[in-house]
Amino acid sequence: MTSIVTFGAPGKGWVYHKDRKLYDLTRNELAPCLSFDTTQGRPDTGVMIAPKTTALVVVDMQNFFLHPECGKHPTGLEAAERIIEVVAKCRELGIQIIWLNWGLTEADLVTMPPAVHKNFSGQLIDSKEDTRAPDGRAPTRGGFGSDMGLNRGRLLMAGSWNAELYEPLLAVSDREKDIFCPKNRMSGLWTNDAPLHDVIKDRFRTLLFTGVNTDQCVLGTLVDAYNRGFDCIMLEDCCGTPTPGGKEVTAWNVSKGYGFVTNSKSFCNGTGLKTEDEKLVYLGVSS
Repeated sequence: MTSIVTFGAPGKGWVYHKDRKLYDLTRNELAPCLSFDTTQGRPDTGVMIAPKTTALVVVDMQNFFLHPECGKHPTGLEAAERIIEVVAKCRELGIQIIWLNWGLTEADLVTMPPAVHKNFSGQLIDSKEDTRAPDGRAPTRGGFGSDMGLNRGRLLMAGSWNAELYEPLLAVSDREKDIFCPKNRMSGLWTNDAPLHDVIKDRFRTLLFTGVNTDQCVLGTLVDAYNRGFDCIMLEDCCGTPTPGGKEVTAWNVSKGYGFVTNSKSFCNGTGLKTEDEKLVYLGVSS
């Protein structure tokens, strides 16, 4: 009998096969499975997932962050190219694709905590003018909800051009098959009432994380998913951030504490996919 280690409750946790250095996250799912190598953490380690209980979460790949008319984000643009490849692979495997984006409402503007407002209000801080509205609360320009001009719409408001998916990603999205979730915090899972939580809580166990910014909204959502008991896998070359060293530190922490790290090449070249035609079922126990 192969030496194995179990993590979590019997029948509901992971199985680690010592001889294969493989973490089985399928929980004996009698369905097609996929295994691939990790790129951080212990060397020569693999992970096996069940596509039908896995979702790809693409975070904030929006015009506001990526389009040249809104700013410069070279690592985000590089990540977009890899995400397109991963999206194609996920469609082949039957993995659900979830687009998680900032999409604010008028109610969000008046209930947003000060710290969140501050993160997107650099021009308000730099301005010498009084930017308070007559009621003394909401800013009259700059920050969330402000008109960006040049037909870009109001900053990160739902339905605006700047909050739409960046065109190359919009082109590979599918309005009928994909899931689109708005968020109003760095984390898309900061509350059980968040749209993303409603979507994943009863359908998925394993989440693949991609997007921008690696050390902010991607990490924030990933950590909250980890705390809720989901299996978390970060695709490091599918994430981008302008923070010096931000991606490297995040990948290190994810591999050490929150889950696993791989990349698009390893994921797309994954092996061990069992199809109906092959009549193969993985039971999670080797002998």
